[in-house]
Amino acid sequence: MTIGGVLLAAGAGSRMGMPKALVVGADGELWLARGVRVLSEAGCGPTVVVLGASADEAEDLLPAGVPVTVGIAEDWKSGLSASLRRGLEVAATFDDVDAVVITLVDLPDLGVDAVRRVASVPPGDARSALRQAHYSGRPGHPVLIGRDHWLPLRRSLTGDSGARKYLGAHGAEAVDCSDLGSGRDVDSPRELR
Repeated sequence: MTIGGVLLAAGAGSRMGMPKALVVGADGELWLARGVRVLSEAGCGPTVVVLGASADEAEDLLPAGVPVTVGIAEDWKSGLSASLRRGLEVAATFDDVDAVVITLVDLPDLGVDAVRRVASVPPGDARSALRQAHYSGRPGHPVLIGRDHWLPLRRSLTGDSGARKYLGAHGAEAVDCSDLGSGRDVDSPRELR
């Protein structure tokens, strides 16, 4: 069983004042590098990083020594759906990947343990799996999407929304990760501090 990773990092980060792929966290670690590291340390591979705004600059900041495949969401301005669609398209080029763990670049307290927990499915169930981290009852990231869902999910995506409707309509399993973090994304410099 092979579980890949998809890190969505294409947005302009208008409230942050810069693309979140270029943000350095309070701990001094670049969010982009942190997201790649967390997926890698959790055993997710291959890892796809979806870039858009300032893609060339962000691509230069990817960590050395961790293999990643970059997918450019040319239509990133149309919203989250463009990034997710591109991530799934690139993941589909890896024939042996049974499922992917999808996460966002702006989750500074997402740790390896939460990714592992969401990704832990029996080998025979990976291709049909749909699992989503929950924090104090709220859905969040990461999300595990089995390969059987990639094409129908891609076809359902529109505008600035991700997989939430699809996950709800298809009975995604809620995986409680409240003990492993807040699930909170960071949208502004004030929240970063």
